[in-house]
Amino acid sequence: MRRIMASMGPAPEPARWYRSFYFRIGFSFVVFVVAVLAAQSTIFTYVMARRGLFPARPPNTVAAIVAADVGAALAQDARIDLDEFVNREYGQNQPLYLVMKDGRIIANRREPLAENLRRAAGALLGGESFAPGEEPHFEAPVIMAPIQVAGVLRGMVVLPRLPLGSPVMRDVSRLLSIPGTVLLAVATIVATAFIFAPARRRLKALAAATERLGGGDLSARAPESGGDEIAHVARAFNRMAEELAARDEALRTVDRLRRQMLADVSHELKTPLTAMSGYLETLQMPHIELDPATRQRYLQTLERETRRLDRIVQDLVDLARLENGVGTLDVRVFALERLFGHVVQRHDQEARARQVELRVSIAPDADQVLGDPHRLEQAVENLVANALRHTPPGGDIEMCGRAENGAVVLTVADSGAGIAPEHVPHIFERFYKVDAARTRDANGSGLGLSIAKAIVERHQGSIEVTSAPGRTAFTIVLPRQQIVPQPAGVSSCT
Repeated sequence: MRRIMASMGPAPEPARWYRSFYFRIGFSFVVFVVAVLAAQSTIFTYVMARRGLFPARPPNTVAAIVAADVGAALAQDARIDLDEFVNREYGQNQPLYLVMKDGRIIANRREPLAENLRRAAGALLGGESFAPGEEPHFEAPVIMAPIQVAGVLRGMVVLPRLPLGSPVMRDVSRLLSIPGTVLLAVATIVATAFIFAPARRRLKALAAATERLGGGDLSARAPESGGDEIAHVARAFNRMAEELAARDEALRTVDRLRRQMLADVSHELKTPLTAMSGYLETLQMPHIELDPATRQRYLQTLERETRRLDRIVQDLVDLARLENGVGTLDVRVFALERLFGHVVQRHDQEARARQVELRVSIAPDADQVLGDPHRLEQAVENLVANALRHTPPGGDIEMCGRAENGAVVLTVADSGAGIAPEHVPHIFERFYKVDAARTRDANGSGLGLSIAKAIVERHQGSIEVTSAPGRTAFTIVLPRQQIVPQPAGVSSCT
């Protein structure tokens, strides 16, 4: 689980509130509403400015100004046409009425003056009176101002405060409702495109990537630009897709290696089994008379192939245990000189027969090693056995150990023909043949180098090979954990 979490990369940075997708939608909506209200207020102010001469003055002041203007006009010309004067001067203003003392009513609107207002104005002019209980009642406040000419009351200016259902308010509402509705519709469309179009494109791309991934395209990725919730979902999707792609590749690699191993194992087991089957059939034929020497040779071949078959099977078991971490290592401090001595004793007779010299060189500061001596001896022995098979007569094999950069370095070098560069990367693979046309040595199982690599890696070490004509060196690097300090020395192994 930890490896899976590590492979998914570091945890994403928490989204900042001002980069939140929901905050952007809410903020944009608030800005949109404020803009619509500001536009409507501007329209209302413009309409009222066009409708009245005194848009910024209170009604009392307007009534006083109109009364003064009418009084001045009558003072200049007593026979002035008040209907024409009022419509000319105040036709665009709010509704107003002149109730004259002689009974005339002049207005800048076609709507007649309400009867209760006319009677109230007449009472102020002194021409009407009310019986108790018959006083006029007003639905809205009324503003009146006296019209005087040379100190004589000639009439009253009546400015009714308009109720909601009045003609002017209906006119203003109509003017506001039509452009306001159009503005609201257009602004909604623009806001929708501005707010939701980018999110829609990104969500559509994320959905398309999801469908591609569900269809088996593991290379599908979603655009993850931005810092809001959609970007976080896209990044999580991409990490999941990368993890799925890595797992798929690992499964394909494992399947390929499994198939290759089955083919290699089948081939390696088939060779001794075929030989054993042929010799057994020959020995069982009743009509063939074999002399004792031939029969003995056949039996020795059967024994040799049986041992080879047993060795292949045992090496396969060991390799599987090592690579899967089955079993524990018997870790302790041991002397490297003793390990090399066991390997020399085991291969000394074969080396003499092949006319190959075995040499050992150990630096004083690398004599003590912490590890499993039996497994490390098995690894070194496999390297030496491999070197013996490829070292010509008169050659030499050198085993040496030295301390270097906090590690113990073991080297097995031979003076053979070397390994071609194209084969070096595959040299530790199971049953890998450098020369496919040449039959494998009957003494080897083809797994020695793979087992050596697995043993070293179980010790948290590494192994590598360098090769050139006349020298091939396998180098094992083990983490140095010596507990017994030794004096420094110089090793001849380079």
